[in-house]
Amino acid sequence: MTTAYVGLGANLGDREGTIRRAAELIGAGRLSTIVETDPWGYENQPRFLNAVAEVETQLTPRRFLAHLLDLDLLLWGGETIDEPGLQVPHPRLHERLFVLEPLAELVPDRKIPGNGTVSEALAGLQSSA
Repeated sequence: MTTAYVGLGANLGDREGTIRRAAELIGAGRLSTIVETDPWGYENQPRFLNAVAEVETQLTPRRFLAHLLDLDLLLWGGETIDEPGLQVPHPRLHERLFVLEPLAELVPDRKIPGNGTVSEALAGLQSSA
């Protein structure tokens, strides 16, 4: 069994309902607080609701990713994976406040390979803002 962390976000329609339904569909055991955030990257769009789900799975990383559709696989156990179409930890995890804040709520001391703990990455991002 592997513990995976998945980023959930929605900016259209019933945003909260969409996030809660996605968490249910992927079998989330825990869901962080849902927070409203500004768009990241392409900024000319509605505000997002974001959260992080914790999922226990027996699937392989690639099969789990296929199950996620348009969600971000952030962490896969303590592993680093670098394959075509599959990078874990998520390559921009340490740059995204909207993911680090809810992830820190669930696992503040979890190591992000190459970037310290979730709390350290969050503190570094907050201090540079």
